[in-house]
Amino acid sequence: MQDVKGDSSKWINKRGFVPGRFSWQEGFGGFSYGKSQIDNIIDYIKQQEIHHRRKSFIEEYIEFLEKSEVSYNEHFIFKPVDFSSAD
Repeated sequence: MQDVKGDSSKWINKRGFVPGRFSWQEGFGGFSYGKSQIDNIIDYIKQQEIHHRRKSFIEEYIEFLEKSEVSYNEHFIFKPVDFSSAD
């Protein structure tokens, strides 16, 4: 993950995709799925923009962790990006 995060940060910053300097937060989450779930996952991805108008990614992520009985540290939960304060 260190290589993926490091290389992707360099790629994003080189191309100026975000105001200021992009960097990943600490930590990461990894999730798996079963072959029988692929159609549901594809549908979810296609509808993600509409879906997240009703529920934020962070709300959904925490619900997923709690539903799956995964203990977590609030420190490692994603923080919304505030582009208005970027340099």
